[in-house]
Amino acid sequence: MRSLEVTIESWPLARPFAISRGVKTKADVVVARITDGAISGWGECVPYPRYDETVDGVAADIEKLNSDIANGMNRDALQDALHAGAARNALDNALWDLDAKQRGKRAWQVAGIEAPTPYVTAETIGIGTVDEMAQSADRLKAAPLLKVKLDGALVMGRMQAIRDHAPASRLIIDPNEGWTLEQLKDFAPKLADLGVEMIEQPIPAGSDDGLAGYKSPVPVCADEACHTSADLAGLAGKYQMVNIKLDKTGGLTEALKLAAMATDTGFGIMIGCMVGTSLAMAPAVLLGSYAAFVDLDGPLLLKHDRDGGLRFDGGNVHPPESGLWG
Repeated sequence: MRSLEVTIESWPLARPFAISRGVKTKADVVVARITDGAISGWGECVPYPRYDETVDGVAADIEKLNSDIANGMNRDALQDALHAGAARNALDNALWDLDAKQRGKRAWQVAGIEAPTPYVTAETIGIGTVDEMAQSADRLKAAPLLKVKLDGALVMGRMQAIRDHAPASRLIIDPNEGWTLEQLKDFAPKLADLGVEMIEQPIPAGSDDGLAGYKSPVPVCADEACHTSADLAGLAGKYQMVNIKLDKTGGLTEALKLAAMATDTGFGIMIGCMVGTSLAMAPAVLLGSYAAFVDLDGPLLLKHDRDGGLRFDGGNVHPPESGLWG
């Protein structure tokens, strides 16, 4: 009979990380480990207050399925037992890891998708003063792709400073629902002139009807507005891309479905993350072949990562070793 262990961990960040909703100094994560005899699989999730999740609440939701997991619950049954979100993400990815190890295969072979390769990943600049963000850009100027967090203030001053200090880097930006539609229409042409290639969720997900019919000079990507494949129909005509995060989809199972459906319906894809360890990023690396942009730099924001974590070099994230996940 299988057993389930749930643990809560806190990982300090290398430096405070600011977005439009606040400042983080640590990553609080929940880890689910499923053991079947001598073999165990694990998965990590990052509960997110934006979606009314708490660390304790997510851990409790996972533990409620203890007996179901013990009695052999599989990934398909899990999709119905928990709604999309962090709790399902940890369990789903633990089941993927366990299944791969039991079969003696890699997770991408179990999924029937192509083997992942190293992918260019965005490296993130948090919100700060113009000078602080310029210094961050100077520190990261060798990165091939930079993602810039913004709010509604000093947008063009911050972005010009970043472009000046990282002239060779590709740029994408993320206001985290911090703009109005009028601000988007004002900023977008100027950002296009700076070479910005994508704007992620500029206005609140619940107030985005104004995007319908707006022809942005920079592609607009749905993040908070897109959780699962069921959301896609309502995004057509408003967004050109979707950001797939496993903590939103509730694990790799639904993420694969969302990636395939988004591709078939003409959406560009970004693979994103919350701030967590390499264990949280590892399953998402499998989705890289679908993506125009990969943003899996969460471990780079930590003071230290898990032993055996993902390898990052030259702006690339490498596929996980089997000892980490999958």
